[in-house]
Amino acid sequence: MHEQDRLRRKRWMIFVILALAYILVYFYRVSLAVVAADVSRDLRLSPAQLGSLSSILFYVYAAAQIPLGPMIDRLGSRVVISGCGVLTAIGGIVFSQAGSLGTAMAGRVLIGIGTASVLMASLAIFSHWFTKQEFGRLSGFMVAVGNLGNLAGTAPLALAVALVGWRNSFLGIGIWQAVVTVLVFWLVRDRPPHDPAVHGGHPAPMGMVEAWKQIFGNRDFWLLSAAAFAWYGNYLAVQGLWGGPYLMEVLKLSRVQTGRMLMCTSLGFIVGSLFTDSIARKVLHSYKKTLLFGLVGLLVLMAAFLGLAEMLPLPVLAALFFMLGLAVSSGVMIYPIIRSMFPVRIVGTGLTSLNFFVLMGAASMQQIMGVVIGSFKKMTPALPAEAFHAAFLFPIATLAVAIGLFAFANDYWEK
Repeated sequence: MHEQDRLRRKRWMIFVILALAYILVYFYRVSLAVVAADVSRDLRLSPAQLGSLSSILFYVYAAAQIPLGPMIDRLGSRVVISGCGVLTAIGGIVFSQAGSLGTAMAGRVLIGIGTASVLMASLAIFSHWFTKQEFGRLSGFMVAVGNLGNLAGTAPLALAVALVGWRNSFLGIGIWQAVVTVLVFWLVRDRPPHDPAVHGGHPAPMGMVEAWKQIFGNRDFWLLSAAAFAWYGNYLAVQGLWGGPYLMEVLKLSRVQTGRMLMCTSLGFIVGSLFTDSIARKVLHSYKKTLLFGLVGLLVLMAAFLGLAEMLPLPVLAALFFMLGLAVSSGVMIYPIIRSMFPVRIVGTGLTSLNFFVLMGAASMQQIMGVVIGSFKKMTPALPAEAFHAAFLFPIATLAVAIGLFAFANDYWEK
């Protein structure tokens, strides 16, 4: 009994440390929305260049998923997260000191590579420390805690920028990243001493090509990937970059008001992530149905950015952003689905393969929207509401198509 209690404490200590690392991942993903005007002014960026600066993090993050899956399965998550954490800390510091678009891009590239492993490698660790039945709840809880970084990248960041500037704010985050990286390397372990007690034995490792053949040969993997692409692309279209400029330039909100509005989305995501697994297990009895209902809700709410949002009073607009976060939280179901779709010995490769499409959605949506908005700015010095309406049409249409495709996927359900 004493040994079991020690292992329980150990696995939750590991969870806390990895959650600290994931909080920083979320911060870097969304923080550019609040400081977009400051960075654009200091570095003299056009809307298209700003979109590229934001999206480059997600492109390299997505590309890094390809080698990271086999690295996680073979080298272990602790080593991979620690090594990548060093790159993240360097990238954050470089970005904070950037004097040109090129230097800022270099910093964002390092951040993208460095943060790419954290969630997937953490989930791979959880697959050894927790049972398959606990995995859905843990993945939702991990995302909920990680969203504290989302919160930090909204109103708190806006306040910090007002007090010490965006450069010092990002410098401080870079230093904190280094501290968390040391904690991961020092205290985290990939699996408990008696891993067979959780999974019933250590399966032989599967070859990389064989694992990819099993993953990419699964029709349902592609349907789930389409849903994941559109889900996260829509979320980051608002929260990661263009929600901030939209609120400030179209609705004329201040930076602090904009930070508070985006914080409502983060709060909604946190609240929803805490309950999504319970809804799947106790109400809908399906990961697939839970994800589908959430995506349909997200589609309806995103349509407000085609004009309706500008007619809403601020309290109602805040409620809209909160409900947007609730709908987005259904996306955490992609992780227990992929966990149930493939055996544990290739779970790292399966998760990172799916995450490639998650991050490609975020990158492509932000960049394409930047090009659309930039084309309007060539016609007028100001950014009219029509520019944002046209830009938001792309993620909304993509989400509608993805919902239609995912409806044909099988339902992977672990009772």
